[in-house]
Amino acid sequence: MSSVIGIEYCKLDSGGRLKLPVALKRQFQLGEDMRFVVRRSIYNQCLEIFTYQDFQKEVENLRSKLNLYKADAKRLFRKLTESNIIELDSNDRFLIPMEQRKSAGLVKDLVMVSAANCIELWDASTYKDIDNDGFDYVKAAEELLGRETIS
Repeated sequence: MSSVIGIEYCKLDSGGRLKLPVALKRQFQLGEDMRFVVRRSIYNQCLEIFTYQDFQKEVENLRSKLNLYKADAKRLFRKLTESNIIELDSNDRFLIPMEQRKSAGLVKDLVMVSAANCIELWDASTYKDIDNDGFDYVKAAEELLGRETIS
């Protein structure tokens, strides 16, 4: 899913279902496997949606990097793999589990944003306010993306 691009505004229906926007659906090849995995972000008040295959890669990557015999590593692994499988129905909707909707504050108006190897699912008002914390994108770009020359 790392090549999915876009920001899409959508609505959650009264039953907790969300229609996958066509512009996003067209970008990945689902074939017959219509499974996705949804988990709570550890960074923000949003959910992260992966294709089932991409989430399996994520789990294998975590296993390769973490020593699961260390308590902190096991705890982090548990949190990062705490998730639910969701499937597209015949109308291209998924049911977002109630507990996950509540944890991310998802009520009705939502934003789906491509983010590396997943799609983030935000409450629209929370997403709108994300840049009201004074974060300096220019400074961050200079510090995190700038290259040091070594003589």
